[in-house]
Amino acid sequence: MHGLHIVVAVLAIWLVLAYLALPAIWKRAERQAVLAGREMVTRTSQGIEGDPINFGLVGEEPEVLCAFRSAGWILADSVTLRSSLKIAGSVALHRPDPAAPVSPLFYDGRVEDLAFQLPDGVSAAHRHHIRLWRIGDKVFHDRPLWLASASYDRSVGLSHFTLQVTHHIGPDLDAEREFVGQALGKAGAIRSFFQIQGVGPTLRGKNGGGDRYFTDGEVLIGVVAENCQLNPGAPVAPPDNPPHVDLRSSIIHTLGGRG
Repeated sequence: MHGLHIVVAVLAIWLVLAYLALPAIWKRAERQAVLAGREMVTRTSQGIEGDPINFGLVGEEPEVLCAFRSAGWILADSVTLRSSLKIAGSVALHRPDPAAPVSPLFYDGRVEDLAFQLPDGVSAAHRHHIRLWRIGDKVFHDRPLWLASASYDRSVGLSHFTLQVTHHIGPDLDAEREFVGQALGKAGAIRSFFQIQGVGPTLRGKNGGGDRYFTDGEVLIGVVAENCQLNPGAPVAPPDNPPHVDLRSSIIHTLGGRG
């Protein structure tokens, strides 16, 4: 009878872990009605899933432009024959192209509204970059919401899907999300941060170029300083996440780093 009690207790613990505790770690209740049920991933012009949404801003367009400009980021050129030849020369000849274009991605059925980059080296082969889509005009405190995908270009090569020339991104998208947030925060362009549920945690994501990535699935949202009233050096507190969200992030980053 004693052995039966042990079996029942073990079974009960397993049921609680498997069907209550562990599933709760991988879920996050979304309290922002405007975002509920949204697909949080971009797509290429061929309809292939691209980079996930992992960043966002609250603010008017001039405030968003001011925020990135204050942090040293550069508005990317539009994709034209001239700009395409210029970025090709930058990579091939190892020379600067600070406003090099980014390939178009689509969200909500339309191409990005804004794109910025921060060169990391001499040529456009390595750079931080971000695409932003304006989602609504009066979403948070009567201010527009922008959702964005931020990633780091680590090399130039061929797309695994279309064989077109493209940049290949670094796999740790959460690191790039934090990099953008820290850059804007240090420039005094952000008043506060909060997080929302994004594409969901994954260790085996793949973007439109066939590059693998991992992410905890969260989207970092920064509330931009109104009227470009910057406050450089002012500390910006990180988002106050539920403990299970931080635990989930730790698990993903530990496993992703091993991959």
